[in-house]
Amino acid sequence: MKKLLLFLCIFLVPLEVSAYSDKIYLGGNTLGIELDCKGVLIVGFYQIDGKLNKGNPNLQVGDYIEKINNVEINSLNELTNEIEKYTSEGVAKVTYRRGNKEYDTMLPLVLDDGVYKTGLYVKDSILGIGTLTYIDPETKIFGALGHEVVESSSKQMVEIKTGLIFKNKIVSIDKSAVGTAGSKNAKYYYNTVYGNIIKNTNHGIFGTYNKGINDLKLVPVGTKDDVKIGDATLYTVLDGEKVEEFKIKIKKINETSDTKNITFEITDKNLLDKTGGVVQGMSGSPIMQNGKIIGVVTHVIVDNPTSGYGLFITKMLEEGEKNNI
Repeated sequence: MKKLLLFLCIFLVPLEVSAYSDKIYLGGNTLGIELDCKGVLIVGFYQIDGKLNKGNPNLQVGDYIEKINNVEINSLNELTNEIEKYTSEGVAKVTYRRGNKEYDTMLPLVLDDGVYKTGLYVKDSILGIGTLTYIDPETKIFGALGHEVVESSSKQMVEIKTGLIFKNKIVSIDKSAVGTAGSKNAKYYYNTVYGNIIKNTNHGIFGTYNKGINDLKLVPVGTKDDVKIGDATLYTVLDGEKVEEFKIKIKKINETSDTKNITFEITDKNLLDKTGGVVQGMSGSPIMQNGKIIGVVTHVIVDNPTSGYGLFITKMLEEGEKNNI
């Protein structure tokens, strides 16, 4: 939160001010999301000649390969090209990142059926779908998801270099059931880019929105004090690109939680008939109550998928403004 210093006589009085607008554009729109990893991410290991080859016992799932023999690596092609230069030596020097620390190790290159292999499964990008929550009319900063993007194998937050949001259309829905979260299924339109992703945080993904926003609705921002037990609505897409409004009931408010401030139950029969409850891809759906945007859908409660958790919208807006996006 930015500070404004007000000088009165000899006193310095810090006043907190909101950098975000008091009215924002309401989302609910479906998004394609692509994140480029900061380095090449190790997501697993595979067997060579019947044995599980971890390449090197120092390497772990969730590590990011940054360099091969001191040459910077940003993609799978670059990784492959650099490793191929050292197949005759049977080993390559790897610089990798774990957390905030950088390490060096030697990676054996194993000859198997005439091909040199590393024993590593790796990724350089993550692709998925989610929901746009808001766009700030003044800064054009957008927020989506309401939670971090996690790589499925390592279960870790993805450290990103760059990213994009782009057009997609919902084509079908796999319904949620007790013990199983359903999902939205989408068709991607990679050439229709809406904006750039700048950061991935536990309060959502954020960046700059570059497309026109004249068709979106400006709504006032509600504080945590505006959130009440009782009826509310969420906005999301179930078919194509059409944003629809659905009824929910807020059951519990938790001001002390960092990520699960609102517990809600879906009461809209139409939504329950189509989805069975909260589904993957619904994350980021804005929640409105008494004419104000007060929260965002973040998680399904798997044991009771008709219910879910939400984040206060003010937390998301504050995160979006940090570090001068």
